[in-house]
Amino acid sequence: MDADYAIIGGGVVGLSVAYGLTRRGLKVIVIDGEDDAYRASRGNFGLVWVQSKGIGAPHYARWSQRSAAAWGDFAKELAAETGHDLSLQQDGGYDFHLSEESLAAKVAQYEALKAELGGDYPFEVLGHNALKREEPAIGPKVAGAILHHQDGHVNPLLLLRGLADAVRRAGATVIIGDRVSRVEEGFRLTLASGRRIDAGKVVLSAGLGAQTLGPALGFRAPIRPQRGQVLITEKLPKLMNRPSGIIRQVNEGGIQIGDSKEEVGFDDHVTVETMSTIAQRAVTVMPALSRAQLVRSWGALRVMTPDGLPIYQKSETMPGAAMITCHSGITLAAAHARFLPAWLEEDADAPDLEKFSEKRFAV
Repeated sequence: MDADYAIIGGGVVGLSVAYGLTRRGLKVIVIDGEDDAYRASRGNFGLVWVQSKGIGAPHYARWSQRSAAAWGDFAKELAAETGHDLSLQQDGGYDFHLSEESLAAKVAQYEALKAELGGDYPFEVLGHNALKREEPAIGPKVAGAILHHQDGHVNPLLLLRGLADAVRRAGATVIIGDRVSRVEEGFRLTLASGRRIDAGKVVLSAGLGAQTLGPALGFRAPIRPQRGQVLITEKLPKLMNRPSGIIRQVNEGGIQIGDSKEEVGFDDHVTVETMSTIAQRAVTVMPALSRAQLVRSWGALRVMTPDGLPIYQKSETMPGAAMITCHSGITLAAAHARFLPAWLEEDADAPDLEKFSEKRFAV
């Protein structure tokens, strides 16, 4: 046998799981795709985010909270092992609002979720003046914000590099530029290059690639692409103290602007219309950005399920195969590394992930 586990997909999700498995002493092979594959891990916003997740689904809020709480030690552990500082900042994040009505509506949703969580949902509401004291650069049209104290952000590319380095240091094999073309019973994997791998178990964490491979492993894989576009400014002096869901200042100094949601299939191009919309919103929130130069832009595809929640599913037709897919791979990286291996190995203390199974989509 080549490995105890074959991980199909070498993004943040797959590498986080691989990292957790290698720490158990298991032999792991990670199979990453070609350069032209859609790669959410290289185009995301870098948030470690709890707020707004779990409205109507408190089990998702709890899972996000558990991962966010583990992120500090997780980041320190990776830094100690690899020397890669992930630039984690985790002292809260904002949900900005341009009207009192939208702010009040969101607060009502958060209060309901807080009650469902037994009060464990630490946020506060900042009116314009209180927010101005925290973030002097906000504009006059910002009515206020919700400050959620479990939120933060990280450099996602440093996370990706750190995880890849860590799993290699732990003895895992990472195959780059190849893809799985066939999976046979007993988990013999044939790659596009012709290489064959035998594994005891398989984890499908290939993002949008699960649409193709999922059915072969017994999964429905009800996922779709959703495009998000991102703008990056030149490096600027300190402008923001905390991140938000639409603007954050990265560790190098640039301002990252985004949070567009477009249902355009597998088109990951940027468009002037959307870039203009997100840029104008950013300037409304932080007027000083009107003088900043834009240096980069990109479009990337999120991996979305019908309800936006992750899928954790073990195959009923091919025991030993599991599928993991989500659009919050950064937020959930700590949980995937620290808690998901227990679920894969069916330990007594494994997290209960039944509510995240594909069965919730059964008609």
